[in-house]
Amino acid sequence: QVQLVESGGGLVQAGGSLRLSCAASGNINRFNAMGWYRQAPGKQRELVAHITSGGRTNYGDSVKGRFTISRDNAKNTVYLQSNSLRPEDTAVYYCNAITSRNYWGQGTQVTVSS
Repeated sequence: QVQLVESGGGLVQAGGSLRLSCAASGNINRFNAMGWYRQAPGKQRELVAHITSGGRTNYGDSVKGRFTISRDNAKNTVYLQSNSLRPEDTAVYYCNAITSRNYWGQGTQVTVSS
């Protein structure tokens, strides 16, 4: 059973920063990839950032240059460093892990005030 636990969300002013963490149960090297998605009210869930087991990264267009995804294999944790936050970044952020199926965390709320 895979468990993903997100933390680090909160309320921040526009221009501020947050670091989200996703702690996985067990060794994250068994996942083909891990990533962050977000869902704002009334909108579809969208990709924020994605990192493969080999360290290759991919970002959604709206966060390129502002967000950075990284992983610490020793801590079985994936991070999302979010800088220059904007009100439109407000959403619930979900951690995702992929093997032969998708796994999701419960989500953490990020609210950016103008």
